[in-house]
Amino acid sequence: MRITLVHPAGFNFVPGQPDFSVFANRMPPIGIAQLASWLEQFGHSVQLHDCLGPYAPPGIAANAEIVLATEPELVGFSATTSGFMDAVDMARIIREQRPQTRIVFGNVHVSSLGAPILEHFPEIDALVVGEGEGALLDLADGKPLATIGNLIWRDENGKIRVNPRRDRILDLDELPFPAYEKLAGFPHAYHLPLFSYAKRHGATMITSRGCPYTCSFCDRTVFERLYKTNSADYIYRHMKYLRDRFGVHHVNIYDDLFTAKKQRVFDLCQLLIDKPLGMQFNCAIRTGHTSDEMLVQLKKAGALMVSMGIESADPEMMARHKAGVTLDAVRDTVRQIHAAGLRAKGLFIFGMPGETPETVKTTSDFILSLDLDEMNMTKFSPLHGAPIWDECASGTSGDLIEDWRLMNCLNFVYLPEGFSSREEMDALYNWHVRRFYDSKGYRRRFARRLWQHRWSLWHIIRHLPQTIAAARYFSANQAQIEAAKRDFARHPRQPLGLQPMLSEDLQIDNRVAMSSERLSRRQIMLQVAQATAGCAPDTPHGNAE
Repeated sequence: MRITLVHPAGFNFVPGQPDFSVFANRMPPIGIAQLASWLEQFGHSVQLHDCLGPYAPPGIAANAEIVLATEPELVGFSATTSGFMDAVDMARIIREQRPQTRIVFGNVHVSSLGAPILEHFPEIDALVVGEGEGALLDLADGKPLATIGNLIWRDENGKIRVNPRRDRILDLDELPFPAYEKLAGFPHAYHLPLFSYAKRHGATMITSRGCPYTCSFCDRTVFERLYKTNSADYIYRHMKYLRDRFGVHHVNIYDDLFTAKKQRVFDLCQLLIDKPLGMQFNCAIRTGHTSDEMLVQLKKAGALMVSMGIESADPEMMARHKAGVTLDAVRDTVRQIHAAGLRAKGLFIFGMPGETPETVKTTSDFILSLDLDEMNMTKFSPLHGAPIWDECASGTSGDLIEDWRLMNCLNFVYLPEGFSSREEMDALYNWHVRRFYDSKGYRRRFARRLWQHRWSLWHIIRHLPQTIAAARYFSANQAQIEAAKRDFARHPRQPLGLQPMLSEDLQIDNRVAMSSERLSRRQIMLQVAQATAGCAPDTPHGNAE
């Protein structure tokens, strides 16, 4: 079967203009690249189209025409919440011009919302929830739809059917390496965030699925409660493949928590020490999942920087949103990272329920005291399926603008009751960012390693004409851009108030995470069982017959 997998661009406030944010960071869509190599392993012809790729045109219609030119029998969209409506608009064009093509959506947004998506969007034929490899392969092989696990679909009468969940892939080493070669411009036109790498070219790897923790703001609906990993040997061979095939010399390991299985980390480090590849890498850790010995080994193996999710420095915010992490433990971990010769990057979230100007200033002071090498603060976006969703959507502790296109961690769609306006939040956010990057400590650290980042400097110089052109455009059209933001209207077809359709396990996890009494899973399980008892499906969708 001819299959085209699509990574939609998501919303851009400046229609018809390229998304300039990719200048600083353009990472390959690993999810669809993984699916492509998997499907081709079984004889199917797969093409990829990255709407944020270096040669992709701006505009939905132009990207849809590129997909249509591949003459696909099946088009699969991997859409996050912010990219979903753009994907729908592309799907509508494809449906109109090529009605015989089957259109399938997957990824976290549809995994969280499920069947109601099909009720609102007739151009979508089916949804793949959870892991996509098995369901997509069954679709490509032409198996009866009623037999395909993880599939939500319409039968010949238009009735929506929800198939049972399938067994997960338990051994990630069975998967082939992602089909990086199918991404136009890889690796030279894809790059990690500026100044996060010292060697070119760079690439992204994912070596695990899921996370053993349940933070309030995190959506885990694709992988549910499952946490599984590639082996150390597989990761080593994957890195070697990237180096030998594409000339990649820096890898960003994009796992939620790379160090959850400590022995795997030690085994990988030993391989890289015994048989050096001449590569560097970055990875993510969590306080409590490191040791002095592990960090030293990571450094010897080629690690450059480790990231750690801290989120806030306010004790009440920490207890509410990231249980089990203390500020003293964070300080100790940063000291351990620096003692091992590694760079420390802190990850923070601004604007969750309970946030106030005072908690932000507390966090800002704490960040400066840590002597971090890098810092990233995202604007909180509630996501369907995250434990915090119900509270945000209910309006009990703040105001939510439920506009999917803006839910990309770049806009304050949620206004906590501790703030008077989103303008106030933006001003405080900008103050914090300037404060960190203008600090003497950061400037000193950056100056010391500037030569290491010569490839990032060269990237900036090469794109200086585009940078100047973009600056001139924004300067000349500032009034129109501000008016577009101010008068921005929700997509006319986006539904409101859809409730996440979570498995029982995820419902329990979410209630445990949000319980002020810190109830056990067993106590919550009893509550869920009582609430769902006798609630058989009496809706247009139910289990497949």
